[in-house]
Amino acid sequence: MKLTNFFTNMKKAASDHAMKKGVPAKDVNAYLAAVSQEARVVLEKLRKTIKAAAPKAEEIISYQVPVYKYHGPLVSFAAFKNHCSLYVISKSVMQTFSSELRSYDTSGITVHFTAEKPLPAALVKKIVKARIAENELRVEQKRKGRRELL
Repeated sequence: MKLTNFFTNMKKAASDHAMKKGVPAKDVNAYLAAVSQEARVVLEKLRKTIKAAAPKAEEIISYQVPVYKYHGPLVSFAAFKNHCSLYVISKSVMQTFSSELRSYDTSGITVHFTAEKPLPAALVKKIVKARIAENELRVEQKRKGRRELL
């Protein structure tokens, strides 16, 4: 998925969310309060899993949906009328876990799931840890590049 498609999807999620409450969420608690009860239960578990896997990550609202950042964006999630999405933000991580994601609808860097068939916590933890490793590697490579320039 191209980054422009990612942002288009994020804007759609933000629009869906804002229409439901009338105003954009200012934090993740407000975001979750605005989604359906069944989506809220699933997304609260997803949130807890992400925070456990990435305790140093900052939890923010960006494009009016929850985003977790640690040396850049890690993952994000959103609720839609008929499904929820986990934005993995990395094609290589999606490929790494493609066999474990086989039973879910995926598109580019996005995994779609429902309240009836949520993502397993163990898989979410592995995805988040892989994203942390990618971001840390990118930061280290930038540092090395800067040192070589000096």
